[in-house]
Amino acid sequence: MLIGEVARRSGVSSRMLRHYDSLGLVRPTGRTVGGYREYSDEDIRRIFHVESLRSLGLSLRQIGRALEDPAFEPSDLVGNLIRRTEERLKREQELLERLRAVDASAPFGWEGVLRIVELLHGLNSPHAARRQQTVLAPGEDVPVPTEMLAGAVLAEADPNVAGALRWALARAGGDGVASLASGARSENVDVRRRAVLAIAGMPGDEATAVLTEALGDPDKTVRGRAALALGSRGETTAVPALVRMVAEGTTDVEAAEVLGTLARDAGCADRIMSALVDELAAPTADPATRIRLTQALAEMPPEPARGVLRNLADDDDRAVALIASALAGMLERRDGMPES
Repeated sequence: MLIGEVARRSGVSSRMLRHYDSLGLVRPTGRTVGGYREYSDEDIRRIFHVESLRSLGLSLRQIGRALEDPAFEPSDLVGNLIRRTEERLKREQELLERLRAVDASAPFGWEGVLRIVELLHGLNSPHAARRQQTVLAPGEDVPVPTEMLAGAVLAEADPNVAGALRWALARAGGDGVASLASGARSENVDVRRRAVLAIAGMPGDEATAVLTEALGDPDKTVRGRAALALGSRGETTAVPALVRMVAEGTTDVEAAEVLGTLARDAGCADRIMSALVDELAAPTADPATRIRLTQALAEMPPEPARGVLRNLADDDDRAVALIASALAGMLERRDGMPES
């Protein structure tokens, strides 16, 4: 079959077929009397092999090696193609996110576009100091898209930069909670921790709802941050988690202080006192746990706390008894009552 006919049937141009010939990829088996290239059935099958490999993104040099090297492993070829494709998709995804960020900012004119691009480069810098400087730099007249800041918050591992990003996100307003909510449900525990920490500093019912959901998170740190934030908002749904934090020794001092604030409400005080007493009496409570729970009683309203502390002053555990006695005396002196 002559080159023109091969080109028509295969869809490969005559020029490309000549190029394949010059590279040694597909050399026609014969020549006519007039010197024209003549391709056999085997040559045509090889052309289709070349085209198939080209469609996978291989260079002509790689195709030549794949066809000629007997030691060449197809698995190596596929593995390399996968890695190259993943890298290309990652770059394209990053480009897409940048474009969306620019579009979300609704910039007016090229100055606005360039400002957003500058922010994106700064936030993606490998240097923490540069990222922090980008966040804290004057915003000029171009608002930073909330989605951009939220994405940076969820990805930022440096605590100083993360703090600056949370501050910037709070100032940006907009729908920051919605942008972070997906992070609070991420499979990555670090992302969930960052999301909950950021949402904890945001007001509103939507933030409260996300934090309430986070009370059921399997990670202790996520649960703790959500409980402290909810308790500080006066949400009594956090009481069981806060009591558990005291018992487990997870930021127990902060948890006890928040419980003390919630206990200013008489109805909630009884619930908190009952929970603390139940934990103290639990057969699984070790000495260290009972000491933390006893210390937490000092944050409770004096009247109910004194009674429990007086009873604990006779506890079989001498450390618990001494701490309870000292705390009861402190509460009585603070209220001007004679010590019993």
